Order: sequence, then structure tokens, then C-alpha cells
Amino acid sequence: MNTKTLMVAMRPNSAVIKAAVTIMIALTFGLACTSTTAYAKKKKVKYGTIEITTNPGGFPLQIDGKPEGDTSTTARVIELEPGRHNLEISLPHGGRWVRDFDVERGRKVCVNLNYHPKKYTITKSPCPYPVNISAPVSVNDGDLITFTSDVAYSGSGSLNYTWTVSPSEARIVSGAGTATITVDSTGLGSQRVTGTLVVDDGSGDALCHQRAQASTDITNKKPPVPECKPFDQFQSVAFDDDKARLDNLAIELQGAPDAQAYIMIYAGRTSRAGQADMLGKRTSDYLVNQRGVDARRFTIVNGGYRDTDFIEIWICPPGAKTPQPTPTVQPGDAQPAQERTRPRKPRRGADD
Repeated sequence: MNTKTLMVAMRPNSAVIKAAVTIMIALTFGLACTSTTAYAKKKKVKYGTIEITTNPGGFPLQIDGKPEGDTSTTARVIELEPGRHNLEISLPHGGRWVRDFDVERGRKVCVNLNYHPKKYTITKSPCPYPVNISAPVSVNDGDLITFTSDVAYSGSGSLNYTWTVSPSEARIVSGAGTATITVDSTGLGSQRVTGTLVVDDGSGDALCHQRAQASTDITNKKPPVPECKPFDQFQSVAFDDDKARLDNLAIELQGAPDAQAYIMIYAGRTSRAGQADMLGKRTSDYLVNQRGVDARRFTIVNGGYRDTDFIEIWICPPGAKTPQPTPTVQPGDAQPAQERTRPRKPRRGADD
């Protein structure tokens, strides 16, 4: 009896299993009875026979490409025309056992096939793995953008991080080669900055080469809001002193043709009724009539009450928010002095 051993390798699904999935199938078969005849010499025989036994049984059988049922652990004897015949037995996992036999008239070919599947090992690959990138939805022109990656890799290899950013004017300022980078957005207003990350574990496996990206919109930086600035503040005691301060204001407005002045005038706690309005009219008349300032260049505001007569001057550039008065005495706490009236002198001789 001749004995042969066959090795059959099954190819695993590469999308699920990385390393080796090796299936070893040991097949032993024997040929026997080739010189044995089962017929009497006087009887003329037209056919030869093939006797097939497998352990285990139940494998699909084909002879010359035609199905012949399944094999069995007990012998199956099949009569065949003399000549060369092809025998094929289908094995588990897509394996096949195929042989050609010469069948002679009146002679039997015995086939005994033993199938011994061996265990196989599966090594699960960590690839593919998810890669996510987070980035702000939008930033102002000139801000730094942070792109952060989250890589769920369960393998033992060290990951390589390769970043690119677009447009070309965007510049990576830190983090190249790491999981997080910062990008300078200066000069990229109204554009979109995209960070693209390629991650691989150095294995060369295409499934371990992952790519992800995220984008951030760049908004134009808003110009700073102009603000009013305090120019002067002083207690109003004598008009000659007030005029010296107003002269300085006239010079300032002349040098800043787009500026606007706001003059807050406060009456004292015990000043006479209507004092703030009187000071405001006097101030306006002086600026317009004595200093030649256009009345549209300044605004007089009755600011309410303070402890004494007081004047604040603000200079405001175009677009600045109008300043508000800041009284320190509530109207109910003010005690305006009554205006004194002088008694008329009697006419001479009126009573004479």
C-alpha cells in the first residue's frame, strides 16, 4: 500500500484577519486490490471497479466530472468502463482531493482516504482603526487653530502622524509629527483652513494607513470699536478760568477735524435753579462767537448735579459710543438757592 500526505492552505478574509490563518489538512490514502479480481475466470467481464472509502464519510464525490453522491466510511464499489478516470472528493473549507486512475477490465482499484483536519490559529489585526479630528468651527483672522486627533489604535506598533494644511498660506506653528497641531490663521480672513492627517503604524498594511481631516472657517477680524477719551474736567468757579479751558478745547477740535466734543455741565448741590443750563449757554456762546467753533462740532449736555458747579469735556472719534453723564447728587437731594431780589430804593421826594 502506498501512502501520501497532502497539505492544503485556506486563504482567510484579509479584511478581518491579518497575520496567518493556516489550515493544515492531513490526507492519507491507500491503494489496494489493484491485482485482485472479483470475477470468475469463465465469466467474461466488461467493466472494472473502483472501491472508495473515506474517514469520515459524507464528502461529495465526482467521477469524470459527474456527481456520484457522497463518500462513506463503508466501501462504495462503482463499476467503470476500462480506461483512465478522474476521481474528485470535495473536502471542508474548499479543499479538494483529485486523482486520475487507470481502470482495467475485471480488476478493482481500492481508494481509502483518511481526513485529519488540524486546528488553525487566528490573529486579529488592529486595522483598520477609527481616526477622528476635532477643530473649532470658526476663529478670527490671526487666531491660532488647534487640530486634535483621536486615534483608537489597539496594536503594539508606534503610530506615525503626518499633517498637511491648506491653503498653502496656512502655517503649522507647533505639533508637527504629533497627534495635535496648532496653525496660524493670520491673513486668511474669509477662507477655510483644512487640516489633513495621515496615520500609519509602519506595518505596510494598507488597512493600517488611515486618513482624516477637519476644517475651520476664518472670519475677518473686526476693527476695534473707537472710544471717547476724557479731555478735561474742572470746577467752574470763575468764567475767566473756564474760558482758558475752552480755548484748549477749540485748539484740539481744530487739529482733529473729524472729532466731536461732548461737554457735560453739572450744577452744584446748592447752586441756583437753572445753573447748569446757564453755564451751558455761556459755554456754547463763547466757543461759537469768540473762538469760531462750528456749533455742530460739540454737544452740551445737562449732566444733573454734583456738589459744586462742574464741567467735563470728552473728545470722541467718529463711530464712538456717546459718553454718559455721571452725576453724584440725586435731584431730590439738591437744594437750589433762591435768587435774591434787591428791594427797590424809594424815589426821592416821593413822600415829601
